[in-house]
Amino acid sequence: MNTAVQTRSQQRSVVNCRVCGKDGLAPVLDLGATPLADALLSDADLVRGDEATHPLEVAFCPSCALVQILETVPPEEVFARDYPYFSSFSDALLAHSRDNALELIEARGLDERSLVVELASNDGYLLRNFVEKGVPALGIDPAEGPAKAATAIGVPTMNAFFTADLAQQLVDEDKRADVVIANNVLAHVADTNGFVQGIAKILKDDGVAVIEAPYLGDLIEHCEFDTIYHEHLCYFSATALDNLFRRNGLFLNDVRRLPIHGGSMRSYVSKCDAPTEAARSLLAEEKETGMTQARFYADFARRVETLRDDLLALLRDIKAEGGRIAAYAASAKGATLLNYCGVGNNMIDFVVDRNVHKQGKYMPGAHLPIRAPEALLEEAPDYALLLAWNFADEILEQQQAFRDGGGKFIIPVPEVRVV
Repeated sequence: MNTAVQTRSQQRSVVNCRVCGKDGLAPVLDLGATPLADALLSDADLVRGDEATHPLEVAFCPSCALVQILETVPPEEVFARDYPYFSSFSDALLAHSRDNALELIEARGLDERSLVVELASNDGYLLRNFVEKGVPALGIDPAEGPAKAATAIGVPTMNAFFTADLAQQLVDEDKRADVVIANNVLAHVADTNGFVQGIAKILKDDGVAVIEAPYLGDLIEHCEFDTIYHEHLCYFSATALDNLFRRNGLFLNDVRRLPIHGGSMRSYVSKCDAPTEAARSLLAEEKETGMTQARFYADFARRVETLRDDLLALLRDIKAEGGRIAAYAASAKGATLLNYCGVGNNMIDFVVDRNVHKQGKYMPGAHLPIRAPEALLEEAPDYALLLAWNFADEILEQQQAFRDGGGKFIIPVPEVRVV
């Protein structure tokens, strides 16, 4: 791998907690200096050789239980106009999102008089379900490419960052939401309190905010360290969310554990304090298991190192025996895994991905070329390292022809195994 240029001048190093402002953050994990996980490279970028890296360290706040990274890369740099992530390329995510939308329409009695606002709406993958049912919807997303794609399929979309100021603008335009949806975005925002304050502004008094995020308990238990990258500034337990919402005039009233993305939590948040048994139970469980204390995270770094060593040993053994290895999915978590483990073209020949916006580019840091999935059959490597292990079932089914031809998949998380 080429040596990247480390830049810190435009970053903000966190000394105090992002939410409660207290100091005394306890170290959890240091993944070293890595490039931005979604900053795919072009041929011209490789020639320039000026790829920036940023420290990727994780810490725990003993005061409010928030796990967070210590550096903030400017959002304009992270979510650039060529941001390559388009949600609609995952069949499993589309099905998951449609189920969520249809359930909300029925449970909340949504109709043509309602308004659903989604924050970080991407390419309209979720809101299209409301539009199809005649429920007014508004998407807000800062990435130009996905926002244009959403507009093209009939989902009204603002190409902007959601802030408390933008929320006030919408309220002034008499746009208040019956439902606010925020999936896998709360962790991305530097002004966490301001973002939640914005939700409180645009939410009707009897409205509900439905917020999904990777669940910290699953991340720790299953050693999902590759979920950590610069886009994800925070990693939430129910306790941390409860503290965050209460600080900003909202309340965590219900929770649902979901298998998607390696384990997520869907939170139902409103302006009244009326927790369900599920919410109370999960908060009590986190306290009982110690998730609210720094010692709970003490051995996480050691377990991550063990997983890295196991993966490298397997890859080296395969190469020593003359085997060829590709990788599947040019994912953000894949970038973290490859760069932390030091895996480049010395072990992996290429990466394949269904997302046409990624094909023809190169993985950040590792600089592996990204090709269409058909390359697995054309090149017939012996193994494919599955970098999007969170969609393993979907991908294994899609790539049955590769497996029938003798190809095997390496699944790295929660432990290294070959299928």
